[in-house]
Amino acid sequence: MARGAVRGGPGDGGSPEGFPCPGEPLDSSSASPQGGGVTSQGTEPAAGHEEANPAKGAPRPPSRLAQRWARSLLALFGWTVEADPPPGAKCVIVVYPHTSNWDFFIGYLAKIASGLPLWWVGKHSIFVWPIAGLLRRMGGIPVNRSETTGFIDRLVEEFSRRPRMWLVIAPEGTRSRTDHWKSGFYRLALAAKVPVGLASIDYRERRVELTTYLPMTGNEQVDLDRIRAAYAGKVGKRPGQASDIRFRG
Repeated sequence: MARGAVRGGPGDGGSPEGFPCPGEPLDSSSASPQGGGVTSQGTEPAAGHEEANPAKGAPRPPSRLAQRWARSLLALFGWTVEADPPPGAKCVIVVYPHTSNWDFFIGYLAKIASGLPLWWVGKHSIFVWPIAGLLRRMGGIPVNRSETTGFIDRLVEEFSRRPRMWLVIAPEGTRSRTDHWKSGFYRLALAAKVPVGLASIDYRERRVELTTYLPMTGNEQVDLDRIRAAYAGKVGKRPGQASDIRFRG
């Protein structure tokens, strides 16, 4: 694929069976990926807690005009995308490496380009006035990672309750280097019985990929070995800040 190219789904702005096209009303559903920049798959609202409670309803897909604009902007900066839709209506997607604020901007452009109404989990400290409402309308779900709030349990309930849910999580939980991943995504995937999609933002290749979906076995060593293999060679904007792919011992 030539640099700057974008790979999409079936047709410009189209969507697979069972998922609405841009502009159609949403009822707890998602749209299909269309390539463009970094792609992040979407989900529906999650949680029933004041701090973790997103805006009502799912984010609406962007117009075809907005999709084309986002694709063109990403291509202008040389980004390519290789993205396949999740294998089912429910999925947890992790994004790695996450080492820069630029990851959010590239990722959100990709969300527009793909036409996906997605939900994503973000640090509560960015959900401040006057942008808190906007971030929630963009699909953001705030979480205070320093508190034990039962957040994962509420997300498990949401996965059980909703017919479709694609949820994006950065397992490092910070742009700074740590020696481990947070295990919340893993516990969520096991409890909800959904696969984990592995999305990467590779600044060396200026490429974003979401082509691998793994069912979790419950054997941490086996599952983490497979995740590490899938992310081998992926380079963040600040390579030295990429966290080790392991859980805290």
